[in-house]
Amino acid sequence: MTSIGGTAPGMVDWNLAVATATRLVRPGPEVSREEARAVVAELRRHAKASEEHVRGFTRMGTEDTHDTPVLVVDRPGWVRANVAGFREILRPLLEKMQERRGSSPGGAVLGAVGGKVTGVELGMLLSFLASRVLGQYETFAPATRDLPAGAGGGGRLLLVAPNIVHVERELDVPPHDFRLWVCLHEETHRTQFTAVPWLRDHLEGEIQSFLAETDVDPMTFLERIREAAQTLVGGRPDAEEDDGGRSLVELVQTPAQREILGRLTAVMSLLEGHADFVMDGVGPAVVPAVGEIREKFQQRRAKGASRLDLALRKLLGLDAKLRQYRDGERFVRAVVDQVGMDGFNHVWTSPNTLPTKTEIAKPADWIARVHRRSET
Repeated sequence: MTSIGGTAPGMVDWNLAVATATRLVRPGPEVSREEARAVVAELRRHAKASEEHVRGFTRMGTEDTHDTPVLVVDRPGWVRANVAGFREILRPLLEKMQERRGSSPGGAVLGAVGGKVTGVELGMLLSFLASRVLGQYETFAPATRDLPAGAGGGGRLLLVAPNIVHVERELDVPPHDFRLWVCLHEETHRTQFTAVPWLRDHLEGEIQSFLAETDVDPMTFLERIREAAQTLVGGRPDAEEDDGGRSLVELVQTPAQREILGRLTAVMSLLEGHADFVMDGVGPAVVPAVGEIREKFQQRRAKGASRLDLALRKLLGLDAKLRQYRDGERFVRAVVDQVGMDGFNHVWTSPNTLPTKTEIAKPADWIARVHRRSET
């Protein structure tokens, strides 16, 4: 097993998290070696073709896209990539908690077992997610030999081949069409980050600002990770969408954090809504079965939403509810209808032109603010 970094386990034993997730994750669908090779080759072709489709539709042309690799991975490969990203983005929070742990009563005992306990619980959580994610643009993990990234500090596009095959079989849709449809969505995310060079740093800055406001003792952190994992492996029933469940964020929010979380929620809604809009906009021209795929996938997504959203909310403290993604798609569609694609693309000018959480729900307010400003 490749070590995720070279430091001591600390608050989280990251290598144990990877080992646990890899051991627990369910095997993918049965395919022959020849079928597996064919799936990987087709996903690579579709990812390449999607670049032109997405850039042509969005008018977000960038040559930097070629500098960010496409990685077709299995479930353990997705786990390793995400552990590397989590480790990087959570580093400041965990270092602060480790300092606090060292000065607290019982710190030595917690130091001996806490990192391993958290590693196991996190691995359980990741093993659940690893069988469900179809693709992802991972941007925070540092580049390594096993996880290459763009030379300019960009990320990498992950396509999880066994999950794509599993879902296309479950939905009983044409594999060629479904694979291209997935690639269109994920390629939109890659285009967002490569065509908007400030976006990654802006998101990272917002997350770090949020974490800097966090003041939580190590035992509480361990408890939250444990609750998230137990929810997903059957230790607790599914929660209702508005159950008031205590995520790490909900537990420690300050007024400053609530402001930051609102901005992050708006950006997440924008990015996901934009990807859905592009996928549906490009789809009819290049994916013959797009209508059938979209209908069946939406039904599947709705049925599985509560557990997946709960996992993301518990682990990262970011509210990724499907309702917000639908709001994001409606925002993009409304703006494009009013001011066209070029007018919508003003959203990528700077952090100041990103929509607020309120504007996501009221696109006319964003149009009035941004386009009035640009016209003066």
